[in-house]
Amino acid sequence: MTPVIAFGEALVDMLSSRLGDDTGQETFTPYAGGAPANVAVACARLNVPSQFLGMVGDDTFGHFLIRELKSHGVDTQGVVLTKEARTALAFVSRDSSGERTFDFYRPPAADLLYRTEHLPHGVFEQPAIVHLCSNSLTDSEIADTTLAIASMAKRAGCLVSVDANLRHNLWIEGSANLWLVTELLDSADLIKVSLEELDYLRGGHSQEAWLSERLASGVKVILITDGPNNVVLKGVGLDHTITPPQVTAVDTTAGGDAFIGGLLAELSQHGIDENWHQDSAFLTRAVDIACRCGAHAVTRPGAYAALPTHSDIEALRNT
Repeated sequence: MTPVIAFGEALVDMLSSRLGDDTGQETFTPYAGGAPANVAVACARLNVPSQFLGMVGDDTFGHFLIRELKSHGVDTQGVVLTKEARTALAFVSRDSSGERTFDFYRPPAADLLYRTEHLPHGVFEQPAIVHLCSNSLTDSEIADTTLAIASMAKRAGCLVSVDANLRHNLWIEGSANLWLVTELLDSADLIKVSLEELDYLRGGHSQEAWLSERLASGVKVILITDGPNNVVLKGVGLDHTITPPQVTAVDTTAGGDAFIGGLLAELSQHGIDENWHQDSAFLTRAVDIACRCGAHAVTRPGAYAALPTHSDIEALRNT
């Protein structure tokens, strides 16, 4: 199997006990999270070798995250501890349908201090699937690091995956930088965007024009998600719609990460030769499995703990 390497933020999701308009006493429970860290765990839980690269504070929460990553089988040799900043926190509120909003305690945060010199020696020497997202673009120096890692991985022959995963309140300006996010997306072989994110990123362009620009830049496969609704699979010669299982959502925090983790796990097992993106039947089947991964995750609170195993996915086959 091809290993999956995820880079970016690991943080602690402080999940509120309240749901919707509940007026009872509010408490917050810490769950290990962070989008790329979630993806690394999702792959590990599906028995795919995975590694997480990032920085956490040398504090209680940082050590908690490393323990949690290890407990799920993720390689943490590329995780760096620092005393220069604290581990990031995200306070998560949920509405009655489990849809969440985030209140981030970042910046400053340890994950923003990671630099290319922190990369493990020879990390991209073997073929790998390298996954990133836009949350590591919000500060100029971590943005430089992220774009450099994407470039290094691409030159080394890795398959680069990028989830837009826009969190506008992480950006100093209050909204994601279109130019930077697009630059990262265009460095990828595979990208995932939600329909809402696509509407933001395309600016004044039509959806089809924006998608065509991404494919012209070298992106091979584009996945467009829309919560519980259909997933659209786009690429040169690809235009398929996949319907996810219908479930009752409790917490959508890790739904998208479970989805992309499930897809990368399928790619890992399939192999990433130069023609991987032309196998329409495989990709359609892989996206169906990814949809089941996402559906399972939203039925449980938290991130790592909600990510599915193979038996969880199988249970949703006919849902």
